[in-house]
Amino acid sequence: MEFFRIRRDIPFMRHALVFNAISLITFLAAVFFLLHRGLHLSVEFTGGTLVEVNYSHSVELDPVRQTLAKIGYGDAQVQNFGTSRDVLIRLPIRTGTNGQALSSAQQSEQVMTALRADDATVKLQRVEFVGPQVGKELATDGLLALLCVVVGIVVYLSFRFEWKYAVAGIIANLHDVVIILGFFAFFQWEFSLSVLAAILAVLGYSVNESVVIFDRIRETFRRQRKMSVTEVINHAITSTMSRTIITHASTEMMVLSMLIFGGATLHYFALALTIGILFGIYSSVFVAASLAMWFGVKREDLVKNTKGRSDPNDPNAGAQV
Repeated sequence: MEFFRIRRDIPFMRHALVFNAISLITFLAAVFFLLHRGLHLSVEFTGGTLVEVNYSHSVELDPVRQTLAKIGYGDAQVQNFGTSRDVLIRLPIRTGTNGQALSSAQQSEQVMTALRADDATVKLQRVEFVGPQVGKELATDGLLALLCVVVGIVVYLSFRFEWKYAVAGIIANLHDVVIILGFFAFFQWEFSLSVLAAILAVLGYSVNESVVIFDRIRETFRRQRKMSVTEVINHAITSTMSRTIITHASTEMMVLSMLIFGGATLHYFALALTIGILFGIYSSVFVAASLAMWFGVKREDLVKNTKGRSDPNDPNAGAQV
């Protein structure tokens, strides 16, 4: 389905060097902030206390967050758990006046005292301590999941296309991941498991866009034998723009609705998706495609020699795409 069709190819590759320079600067800045500031890890990674409370009526979460912020837990995670009357609170590790970490019992007592001051009907359901070892395991498993996705993408692109496309595609995808992490490091947004899930989703989403463009490049090589490599890439990107705009605009509308109306629980998840989708479009066009061009991709990379099927009028006689 196409809402519009661009009749004349847009010379994207004419500005490839400029956009690649911008990408490199952005990438290096993201790496710098990751090394210099690091990620603001959530309770799931660093360890902390889980407190589940129950109200006799439906409760709004924003007043609960404001109450916790008054006692020094402004970065606590607050969400409904099961029903609108049950609230799950994740508290980061805090130190007392003596410099030692507060126990789960001490933290839960502080929280319940503050909550009961606002609503006497609140009841404590359970208190659990999430140790740093559990957080370390989650971090390790998360990085392993990310590594498996990256390896899977490399293998898939290598079989689907050719090594130049595979390398260009994986660099573009890692470009998206590092830039998302760079944003979270620069602004010190909380990095949680939901954000990690968003990054994995962005990887799949971005590689899909790259595959669509690479497929169109291969198709154009097959049909337009008189075009140069640059013209082929420009044509492939231009011919997929309608599809790109429809797909990404519809996805972005859903993600923005989560960002605006989803509340604090979905805020950073939707934020990571928003950044990833925007940079995914950019990287597929100006990173993956241009890198494939710099790597010297040519028609012969997608041509297999076949006996008995040559055309004497074909400049690539003896070859078939």
